[in-house]
Amino acid sequence: MTRTATRIATASKAVAVTSNSTVVTDWAIRYFGPWWNAASTTVDDGSQVIADVAPDRVTEIAQRVADHAHEETVYANSAMVFDRDDDGTVLASQPDDKLAYRAEPGGPLYIYGCEDVPVALAAARLAREAVRGQLVADGWSILHASAVVRDGQTVLTLGGKGAGKTTTALLLARAGWQLLANDRVFIRREDDRLRVLPWPSAAAIGLGLLDALDWYEAVRERLRSGEQLHPTQHQKVTDALLSGSRTPLWKESGKELKPQFFPDQLASWLGLTLATEGHAARILFPTITPGAEPAVVDKDRTVAPGDFFTPGTEDRYPDVFGLLPTESTGNEPLLDLLGTLPRASLALGHDVKANTDLLKRIAA
Repeated sequence: MTRTATRIATASKAVAVTSNSTVVTDWAIRYFGPWWNAASTTVDDGSQVIADVAPDRVTEIAQRVADHAHEETVYANSAMVFDRDDDGTVLASQPDDKLAYRAEPGGPLYIYGCEDVPVALAAARLAREAVRGQLVADGWSILHASAVVRDGQTVLTLGGKGAGKTTTALLLARAGWQLLANDRVFIRREDDRLRVLPWPSAAAIGLGLLDALDWYEAVRERLRSGEQLHPTQHQKVTDALLSGSRTPLWKESGKELKPQFFPDQLASWLGLTLATEGHAARILFPTITPGAEPAVVDKDRTVAPGDFFTPGTEDRYPDVFGLLPTESTGNEPLLDLLGTLPRASLALGHDVKANTDLLKRIAA
């Protein structure tokens, strides 16, 4: 059986994804290439994630986990059950996605599925986690922020859910900055500067924001012509775009359902330029309030420990497979240096031009 491999690297850290399906390895190139380095490589190039379409293995591992005492969690919004042997080997199953996993201490991570696309999605997530583990072990932290870059200088935008991180980044990206990240960044102190790397992921942009930024019709026409957005997008969102509805959609939990873009579609569909790294130069803390007049507000917000993701606070990717270091260096040195950067708290409304004018002035 022919096998292919993709090597994914950033900041001298790397992982290789190998598979019996070219869909999986091509997917990794598309998913990581715009922000990290991703290219085809030889199969024996230090592979750490082996992701195969193998229905028999899915059934075998799922049965093994079910027959033993196991734990339950939610990984990437999907239920997962897993069992850890005495030697540290982890077997896991995601029945709804028809996926199974095997991870041995110090060995490769195996992913098995019944269809190409679910395997490709899982391989991308776990390859990113493998690189994440290497970066964290090398002193990198993960900051809950969006980011844009111009001339190597990075503007970080922080805030809780709904504060305006994505809106701020996209407005500045439309105004000439390069988009580095939509929701998370890797950050590390190097001498007296803070180096920032992107966290590759699909980008979620709400229907209302998509319309406000004049991207709605272009996206709709691409879908009507047969092109597709990221498969994690809810079918209700696809139906709304095809029908021309611009009304925001919500889950019962109160979470908004949004169009989900592949990283490369941010450039090819929306015309944005992406960045691969930068150095932190300024911090913004926006708050979006309907009807508000865009302005700088007198609120001295600073970066806090709660703005970082840690293994203990990770809400979407619990470290089931032991890919992350058990100890971290702590974020105090980062907090000290982040505290010296120029920062501003902003009130933003729903007027795109007025918001953009303020952001351009402050970010510059």
